[in-house]
Amino acid sequence: MIKMRRVKNLYAQLNLRHLSAALEVRKRGSISAATEPMFLSQSAITQALSRLEGHLAQILFTRTSKGLYTTEIGNIFLNRVERAIHWLTYLDSLFTTKSKSRRHLYRLLTATQLRALVTVVEHGNYSLAARHLGLTQPSVHRAVKDLESLCDRPFFQRSPSGVEPDWRARQAARYANLYFSELEQGTDEMNEYAGHITGALRVGSLPLARTQIVPHAVTKILEEFASARVSIIDGSYHEQLDALRHGQIDLIIGALRHPPPSSDIQQQSLFSDSLHIVVRPGHPIASDHSTSVLELQELDWVAPGINAPSREAFINFFEDRGLQPPEHVIECSSLVATRGLLLESDRAALLSKRQVQMDVERGLLAMSPTKLSGTHREIGITTRINWQPTKLQARFIALLNAEFHTTS
Repeated sequence: MIKMRRVKNLYAQLNLRHLSAALEVRKRGSISAATEPMFLSQSAITQALSRLEGHLAQILFTRTSKGLYTTEIGNIFLNRVERAIHWLTYLDSLFTTKSKSRRHLYRLLTATQLRALVTVVEHGNYSLAARHLGLTQPSVHRAVKDLESLCDRPFFQRSPSGVEPDWRARQAARYANLYFSELEQGTDEMNEYAGHITGALRVGSLPLARTQIVPHAVTKILEEFASARVSIIDGSYHEQLDALRHGQIDLIIGALRHPPPSSDIQQQSLFSDSLHIVVRPGHPIASDHSTSVLELQELDWVAPGINAPSREAFINFFEDRGLQPPEHVIECSSLVATRGLLLESDRAALLSKRQVQMDVERGLLAMSPTKLSGTHREIGITTRINWQPTKLQARFIALLNAEFHTTS
């Protein structure tokens, strides 16, 4: 599991009731009109707006004798708040409640409860979660228990290493993560509006993209926005997909999956890539143009895990020719480890030219001249459906598209 950022930033401390009150005031144009749906007095809503604006150090509303009008920066932020709270509305269908007043469960929650849930689910241990959040273990335990009480069900069972969340707890943590992700983008967009591009860009990088594509694109985005906070996340596809669906990374760059493994993601192709046989310099097939498929079948190989697109291409290459795929295979998704295995033996690997181009140019590895037909894969960008990028994130995607539309 990919361990991500601490949920302790400005956006994670925002009071949910204050955010809900601000949305109601924007919708209705006055504090008095927002009192009934919020079940709060005018003075309570006035205080909520004041505290929210103070916390953000921004003016969200212009006060006039005719009512309150949302400022431009207020609209930018509250549009994100609306998207954020939308994720929490799914909790109503996730937890059956006995009282109709709980149809808006999110209005009863606190940011502390949501942070505690997210972190305990991630770590599976109250003590580790408390250390991660900078809180005491009793505080985290109490926050989770209060949340369980609101939802009328327990979330965790004891396990040898701590606690094990049930599926509802995992799903609730996902909605909470997406809520926090939208709020983070909202605070980033307020800074963008003020001309300060200091927001976050978290890129999941699959093996093919790690050597050239992602480093090149990140370098270019930082040339434009030097203060941007960029993270490049390694890990398996399934780990990165889980982090993407939880709002912990913004996009994945690498081989696309067909069909997509989840209904809540979307894929955009950048280019088509083929695989090459890669060996150590001086390997018998390194300069042999007449290597047969039968000879390739007899080699010992280094290949990715069984569900990776390049492994499927490896298997299909032999099966399409009526041959059994090689059995002597070391499964390895690390380019560094693969390089070491190739240099220490006569093994071969099926890799993209983009992955090993620098190593080949430096004479560290060699590519067989034997052409491999039918090993094409689509390389592209994976994001969440309906994800709305910030200016920084949208520019990063635009740079990727421009790079490959001009070179393809």
